[in-house]
Amino acid sequence: MTLVYDKFFELLSIKGINKSDLRNYGFSPRVSVKLSKGEDISTNTINRICKLLNCQPGDIMEYIPDDKVES
Repeated sequence: MTLVYDKFFELLSIKGINKSDLRNYGFSPRVSVKLSKGEDISTNTINRICKLLNCQPGDIMEYIPDDKVES
């Protein structure tokens, strides 16, 4: 299973927030790196992102089945 966070970065852009601004909202730089690489993040982090962006989890991430992931 693969979760991708492309929607998160699109939503940041729409809201006028860049990756470095996330630090001002209490997110470590590692969170941006993990999201960029599609790595696991905690549900607590997802909750905090949704609160910041006033959105639902599906607005920031998308599930892509393993058989659809490009190698």
